[in-house]
Amino acid sequence: MGKKLLLIGNHSIHVNNYYHLVKPYFDEVLLITNKSNEKSPIEPVEFVDFSYKKLGNFYQTIKKIRSVFHEFKPDVVHVHQVNSVALFSILALKSFKVPIVLTAWGSDILLCPKKSFILRQIVKYCLKNADVVTADAEYLGQEVLKYMPSKKSKVVIANFGMELHDELFVEKENIIYSNRLHKPLYNIDEIIRAFKKLEDTGRNTYRLVIAATGEETENLKKLVTDLKLDDKVTFVGWLSLAENLKWYAKSKFYVSIPDSDATSISLLEAMYYGCYPIVSSLPAKREWISDRVNGAYYKSDFNFILDKDQKVLDRVAEINKSVILKKGTVEVAYNKFTNIYKELGV
Repeated sequence: MGKKLLLIGNHSIHVNNYYHLVKPYFDEVLLITNKSNEKSPIEPVEFVDFSYKKLGNFYQTIKKIRSVFHEFKPDVVHVHQVNSVALFSILALKSFKVPIVLTAWGSDILLCPKKSFILRQIVKYCLKNADVVTADAEYLGQEVLKYMPSKKSKVVIANFGMELHDELFVEKENIIYSNRLHKPLYNIDEIIRAFKKLEDTGRNTYRLVIAATGEETENLKKLVTDLKLDDKVTFVGWLSLAENLKWYAKSKFYVSIPDSDATSISLLEAMYYGCYPIVSSLPAKREWISDRVNGAYYKSDFNFILDKDQKVLDRVAEINKSVILKKGTVEVAYNKFTNIYKELGV
């Protein structure tokens, strides 16, 4: 028969990456998602609508998930995100004798339950009906436990890890690199304003490179123009993996200051490729970065970078690479997640 995984999650690069991470462990993996990944299509795949807004989904989506389950007959179900994806999946499958693994992503635990009583009850219900819950940071795991009074489910700390690629032998340049999505959560506008403060010192030799795209892109470009930074700030758009890795390798500093976040693969990649990280002082970030030891917590500016000589940057790069090799690689992640399946008897 062989081992079979039913993977369920919204269209996302994270779900796509996880599929490829664990696929070698299984003989068959079937994905249920909401839309096709055109850049990296996965087969076989089934499509459903996970939206709460369409009341018919409480019948149609649940029916479809149940139908796929009966036909595929998986040994384990792994659901990504403690939101409508988890709710529909658990409503469809909880009565069957199949282990359910549920992965929390961050905002689904850190933000959504605080928005309303109903969302909080949904989170509690989903966590209660999972056999194992994974979180990619200790802090996120502790937050998960707050919504699990009975502690029925096991909580495992496991991030997705970064894939190790060939060394990129390029010379570091005076670049500050940002590559988070252009959404209010990620505060790219604040990064631009902080760069303006750096420029206003009259000593700035750095340029700011902003990758990715999003709903705020045009507003961010206008802000750069309004602050007269067009000659120092470059928008490079949505990048391929190779292009993104090259920017890490070329940049001396990496900045990521979201309001809420779990363990981001972009931070792990930046650490591996020798960037000095400037991050929000969030609990999940503090698990990887110690202020002024192997990076810095963002406060109101990053003018301090002008005083960081190459010796300091090299030392931080060495520390961070060793940290990633120890606990942040795909190999480490693969072993953690497959151990979960093994303990469930798969």
